[in-house]
Amino acid sequence: MQALATVQEQTSAVTQQASLEDLTDLFLREQDITEASRATYQRALRQFVGWLRETGRDQRMGTLQREDILAYKESLQATKTASTVSCYLTAVRRLFGWLESRKAYPDITRGVKGAKKAKGHRKDCLTPGQIRQVLDGVDKSTVEGLRDFALLNLLFRTGLRTVEIARAQIADLRQEAGTAVLWIQGKGRDEKDDFVLLVEETLQPLRAYLAARGTVSEAEPLFVSLSDRNAGQALTTRSLSRIVKTAFLRVGLDDSRLTAHSCRHTAITLAVSGGASLEQAQAMARHSDPKVTMVYFHNVARVQAGAERCISF
Repeated sequence: MQALATVQEQTSAVTQQASLEDLTDLFLREQDITEASRATYQRALRQFVGWLRETGRDQRMGTLQREDILAYKESLQATKTASTVSCYLTAVRRLFGWLESRKAYPDITRGVKGAKKAKGHRKDCLTPGQIRQVLDGVDKSTVEGLRDFALLNLLFRTGLRTVEIARAQIADLRQEAGTAVLWIQGKGRDEKDDFVLLVEETLQPLRAYLAARGTVSEAEPLFVSLSDRNAGQALTTRSLSRIVKTAFLRVGLDDSRLTAHSCRHTAITLAVSGGASLEQAQAMARHSDPKVTMVYFHNVARVQAGAERCISF
């Protein structure tokens, strides 16, 4: 409470570098956000504080202006993607909005926009032939291979995010209306309140993998590490992404635009190409805004009915 009183009463609290770090810590503790979002904000604010130090602005914390925030944005744009720039600026905007609400410092970020993101998707999709190539490249003679095959197959057939897979437990494999499903905790959600359908082609590799794992309890993670150091622990999103990238590279798909998230784009694109309605595709992708799903329909229609095909010489 003493720290909060200081924030409310003394603008001078932000005149020193250490004070700003203390304030960011207090700001983070007061935010009603998920732990993942808290960690993201922490990284972003650490970057901001570091930039202030590098540019000497930490020596005049009490006189920071909007121009300083614009300079920070420009420095980010020189090395970061549009998504990262927007993410980092969001954290800084939230911080100064909080400082103003505490009457500690004016919100000098007001009106500063995030980086403009490119329309459409930034990750490439795989063709059905490439999917088969990736899956055929997995050695299924080992438990690790069975795990990786089941994982890749699940990604391509459901469009799950890596964070959703990292949170999945064996107990989440259930039946809904006589159909196998996997209940998931989606991005930004506090509980497992949605599911994806598991068709037989998705279930078979999962069964083979779980059988190879041996006796397991329902409370265990669905996909676990097999390393000596982390055996039995849930695979992290980073580990999941690495498994996918390794599988791509194994068959010569060496492209920075092909990532684990490409599996999600691929699944949604194939569903749309296969005749799924907007409502069906949105439900599978779990997009809160149908406009996001509509992008896939636009892209598929654009390719299938491209006017370029009508040009001849």
